[in-house]
Amino acid sequence: MSLPRNLGDLIGRSADPEALALIELDEALTPVPYRFGELDALAGSVAAALAGRHARGERIAVLAANSAHYVATVLGIMRAGLVAVPVNFRFPRALIADVIADSGARFVFCDAKRVADLPTGLTGVVFDARAQLPARELPDHVTPFSDFVANVRATRFEPVEPLPGEAALMLYTSGSTGRPKGVVLSHESHLWVVHTRLLSQPLADERMLIAAPLFHMNALALAFLALAAHATIVMLPQFEAANYIRAVAAWRCTWLTAVPPMIAMMLQQRELLAQSDLSSVRYVRMGSAPVSATLLEQIHALLPNARVINAYGTTEGGPVVFGPHPQGLPTPPLSVGAAHPLVKLRLVDERGVEAEEGELQLRSPALLTGYHNRPDVRAPLTEDGYYRTGDVFRRDAQGFYTFVGRRDDMFVCGGENIYPGEVERLLERHPDVAQACVVPVADEIKGAKPVAFVVLKAGAQTDEATLKHYALDHAPAFRHPRRVWFVDMLPIASTNKIDRSALKVEAARRVATMAPIHGDR
Repeated sequence: MSLPRNLGDLIGRSADPEALALIELDEALTPVPYRFGELDALAGSVAAALAGRHARGERIAVLAANSAHYVATVLGIMRAGLVAVPVNFRFPRALIADVIADSGARFVFCDAKRVADLPTGLTGVVFDARAQLPARELPDHVTPFSDFVANVRATRFEPVEPLPGEAALMLYTSGSTGRPKGVVLSHESHLWVVHTRLLSQPLADERMLIAAPLFHMNALALAFLALAAHATIVMLPQFEAANYIRAVAAWRCTWLTAVPPMIAMMLQQRELLAQSDLSSVRYVRMGSAPVSATLLEQIHALLPNARVINAYGTTEGGPVVFGPHPQGLPTPPLSVGAAHPLVKLRLVDERGVEAEEGELQLRSPALLTGYHNRPDVRAPLTEDGYYRTGDVFRRDAQGFYTFVGRRDDMFVCGGENIYPGEVERLLERHPDVAQACVVPVADEIKGAKPVAFVVLKAGAQTDEATLKHYALDHAPAFRHPRRVWFVDMLPIASTNKIDRSALKVEAARRVATMAPIHGDR
């Protein structure tokens, strides 16, 4: 299929304007449908209103929960030749201000809940799709969306044709390993992503549920894909496990995309799941964090009609990295697949030498153009154009890749490298364990040692000694967790991944108040 030059122009002219593009659900699951023609016109109105106010290349921030207006606004910003900057609304207010200031944005779209989070002195537009907002209730520098586009509703805006490499998006990293970085992405990079994904599978008949935040690549890339494929999006404002299940059942969703903690929380809703018909689900695409064997087994049991895709992608490198084996070999359960034929991959060990295990480096047309305004960090691209992912993988004899752990998460215990992900997967193979998260705590002798937070399966019972012995029986001794703490659930960060930073703080607090156990070295 032919695609436009501007990433904001993904709703093709061949799309039936009356076909259902998006079903927007609020927190009460009240639906508001949007047809392709309606969503396209909304994006055009945003583009026309912005083009008369802002010079090409200016950054425009979006600070809001998921909605149809969010999607239309991002499309409209890009159509106008401007750069869309989705901002993590779960950041503290001061960090929101820092991110917007770093991006250079002087204009912000937000929703009603985030008006108070707008940085002082910036002009804003507040989405008022569901409830009209009286102007007197808004600060002087904030305009209702309906007023903002009122004079351009009937205007047909011709999208700006980008120059090679021209920026379309700036997505900020989560900041889990430091100050958030602005990842600059071009129009052509993510048009290539959309085109490549559509070549692998027709999607027009799918109904895709999006609950992950649109400020994150996982959800935003799926929204772009669905629009280009003329598929239907069912959109929740944000993830909440019970509403996620209800949305799947009520709207007969066929395609789910999520990070593993989202599915783990969904599986805890046992009574609701027992009452819900989820047989419509044909695909579950797991991304942004590794999936465990236990979780995979539970998904298959819950959704027997679904194919589970253990996917991998990054904000900087896009979601097209791995794929089926070129010789048709079945993908091992926890593998992310073989190298995609259009992507170059290599694994580089700690000596900087290519190896069968090491940091994944990749090169494809989807790569970022760079980090915005960050001369203080190492360039993300090597001299020969490969993106350093920071993720360590292992490649087997058949060419399948399996995630080992984040290089940033790795710590040294008595001279031995420990990747928390390896210990977590080991613990999650125990029949009583649903989830595990392993973090380091400081140790005078070893430098650091692993401890674990564990969520048990429903009705399961075990104890710390049992899990410690299980780890000792199935892996080298240095990897076993010196403490195991049982919790009802693991804390979730703003991107719906497990919040390791919070668990590190909690582990240090717990260790500081406990007497050492003999033989725990």
